[in-house]
Parts: sequence; structure tokens; C-alpha cells
Amino acid sequence: CGCVGQETTGAGGLGKAMRTVPVVLEIAQRARELAKPDAWIIDFTNPVGIVTRALLDAGHRAIGLCNVAINFQRQIAGHLGVPPERVLVDQVGLNHLTWIRAVWVDDRDVLDEVIARYGDAFAHEIGLPRSLIEQLGVIPSYYLRYFYAEREVVQEQRMTTPRARTVAEIERRLLDLYRDPSLSEKPALLEQRGGAFYSEAATQLVASLAADSGDVQVVDVRNAGAVAGLADDDVVELPARIGRDGAVPAPQPPLAPELLGLVQHVAAYERLAASAAASGDREAARLALLAHPLVRDFRLVDGMLDRLLAGGTATRIGAGR
Repeated sequence: CGCVGQETTGAGGLGKAMRTVPVVLEIAQRARELAKPDAWIIDFTNPVGIVTRALLDAGHRAIGLCNVAINFQRQIAGHLGVPPERVLVDQVGLNHLTWIRAVWVDDRDVLDEVIARYGDAFAHEIGLPRSLIEQLGVIPSYYLRYFYAEREVVQEQRMTTPRARTVAEIERRLLDLYRDPSLSEKPALLEQRGGAFYSEAATQLVASLAADSGDVQVVDVRNAGAVAGLADDDVVELPARIGRDGAVPAPQPPLAPELLGLVQHVAAYERLAASAAASGDREAARLALLAHPLVRDFRLVDGMLDRLLAGGTATRIGAGR
């Protein structure tokens, strides 16, 4: 179809959401029955923004977590030669659609210095030109390459093994390894699947919730007015203060128009996608695909949806209206 193939955004992301959300909601309901009323569900499962939204819409106490921010934090700390705990990455947007607008080291914003000194390294990391980083004045997450260099990505994907096939092979080999009861360390193969520093991000979040620490971490939560131009119930990814009562998003300066427009576009898609995944409503799924900026063309939508269904996406879909 000439569209980006990726398991967390675009048509592939919707397919994953349709398969994943019903299962996660079943697990959450079981947790509601067995756990204490004040228990938290921390969602790592992609697409994190959509899954977290579905959990919150169903009334669960949930916080989403991604490893993009902690990856950037560790990279920047390494470049600057300072301990990671001194670096706060002010990363704002939606899950897998974020930009770093400030880098705080000991209460001083050093983003301009980071771009000036290490712009080439970050350009290489995210697969976008340094000139674009300098023009935007922010550091995009590497997932922005699917939006800023869509045609280039599609051309590359046409020349290589499909991402879905690569991921399926990695997971097949991992499951073979996990069947060995003597396995006592993390397989190196797992690094090819992504997720670096997830364990550290998770333990930090759990510890802060349990200890009511009040520190700031980048998580996925309801917007609640933090980002102007988005609905209060949209799920955003940004710095939030973590305590026993959950994550309170830090108020944000307005997003620049060139950032906000894309965020609003994808937020509309995520609203429709969460509804479709939770309800099995084919029409909502169709509208979600139509709304996504990496799909757009209505002539592609029905064929995509049929292929997602044929591939095993959400046997419940179509049970709605």
C-alpha cells in the first residue's frame, strides 16, 4: 500500500492495539478482582498511549511507561559526563511522538549546548538530519522519523525484510531460549527487540509510587490541562510528579504550532483507536485508520482493515455496530 510498516504506529499500530487492548483489559479486570483497591497498573505494552487510555477509560488506576525518555537521559548524561540522576529530560507529546524541549542539569537548561555539541550524534541516533533538529530547536524521538521522513522509510522498508517478519523471528528464537529451564540471564537477542533500560524505569516508577517520593519522571497520563490544545482526557507523555496518589503532569509551555498540529492529529487517531480496540467496533477502527497521518487515503482503509482482520487482529472486531 506504500505505507510505513511499524508495530506501534500507523496501520500496524492499530492492528497491535486491536489485538492487545482486549487482553490487557481482561488482565486489568482480574487485577481489580484480586488486588487491593489502591493498586496501580503500570503499562509497558505497546502501543502504550492507546493501551493506557483504554485502561483509564475503563476506570483502572493506570500509568503508562516508555523507555525513550530514559534512553535519552542516559545518552545525554554520558555525553556530558554527569550521573544520570542529575539529568532531567523534558520530553513532551504523545507516546512515540515526543520532542525534548529542555534538558535540565542541576536546574539549568542545557538543551542548546547539547544540540550544538552533540547534534551529529543525535541526528545519527534518530535517523534525521542535524539541520532539522536545529531548525526545530528540539530533539525529536526516533519515532518521529516515520513522520518526518515517511517516503524514505517506506523506500527502505521495500528494500529490506519486513519489520513484522523480523520481529516474529526474534520472538520465535526468544521463546525457544526461554524454554530452557537453566537460562539464568537475559538473552543478548532480547536487545534486538528494543526496551533498553525498561527495568530501571519500571523500578523507579514503582518505588516512587510506593514511597510517595514526589520525584519527576516521564510517564503517560491523562493530559488534565497540562498541554494546551489537547483534551483533558487525552493521554500524553511528559514529566510528572510521582507519589502515592499517582502521577501529576507538570504544566507545559504551549507546544509550537509545528509540533502541536501533529500531536492533535495523532491524538484524534488514538481516541478512535482506543475506542475501536475496547469495543470491537469496525467503523471506529475504520475511522481510526482514516484519521492517522501515515494512512490518510480512504481508498486504502478498507483493504488494510480486511488484512488486519485476516491476520488475526481482534476476533471481537465487528461485534460492535
